[in-house]
Amino acid sequence: MDTTRQQKINRLIQKELSELFRKETAQMRGVLVTVSTVRVTPDLGLAKVYLSIFPSGQGKEILTNIKNSVKTLRYELGQKVGKQLRIIPELAFYLDDSLDYLENIDRLLNSDDKKED
Repeated sequence: MDTTRQQKINRLIQKELSELFRKETAQMRGVLVTVSTVRVTPDLGLAKVYLSIFPSGQGKEILTNIKNSVKTLRYELGQKVGKQLRIIPELAFYLDDSLDYLENIDRLLNSDDKKED
């Protein structure tokens, strides 16, 4: 269970990273990167960031590009939240494929309904 401070930092990092990704993907037509969840460790040293990427076919490629530019993203995040946080946590990015999972389940359920007809 996260403490109140962790929850506040989670929301702050999520908001600022979302804004950074929005500005970056505005140049790339048809690509949308959403920060779905941020989880900060109790010592506030690491932030696990879960990204939902559309279109999902490019997800792994975009995630690789994001992981390669993690130092730049951490620096830009530090410029935004440097006044609120003493130490900017290390960033670890993960692909959030829960929407693809839900879509797959929905597709399977719909195909079962058609078989019963």
